[in-house]
Amino acid sequence: MGGSRLVHLIEGHSEELAIGLTAKLKQSERTTNFRKISAEELQKTTSALYHNLGEWLLNKTEQDIEKHFVSIAERRAAEGIGLQQFVWALIISRNHLYRFLLGHAFADSIFELYNELELQQLLNQFFERATYYSVAAYEEARERTPVSMVRPGRENRSENRRATV
Repeated sequence: MGGSRLVHLIEGHSEELAIGLTAKLKQSERTTNFRKISAEELQKTTSALYHNLGEWLLNKTEQDIEKHFVSIAERRAAEGIGLQQFVWALIISRNHLYRFLLGHAFADSIFELYNELELQQLLNQFFERATYYSVAAYEEARERTPVSMVRPGRENRSENRRATV
């Protein structure tokens, strides 16, 4: 992969990136339930991902990404993190990484620019797959859970809406 300089930069700053991302997840009004999770756990999870980013982008298979993000999604769902908050956390994660790269990327040649664009494409694919498999895991968990446990009273509201129409 041509963007290896940037991948090594990310891997070398994995702790710093994880600390910054954890702070953003804890502060965002769209990820309030992440405040239930210890900062140490969030940092550990994200630091490991950033630290091994080259491995994830180059050597991990589709099934590896699926297994990893299904596992994380199932754990977060069990912790009471809603799907919308989990997806927003993935968006924050991607944007946090992009901002970091913007601050450190400097293409001196067309070849380096191409390499940076190639890395951006690989990162996009990675986060798209992470989002897809996470949403699928949440959906499977929802299907296994009785409707009355997912959203109590939802059926009554639907019936009330139909009755007033």
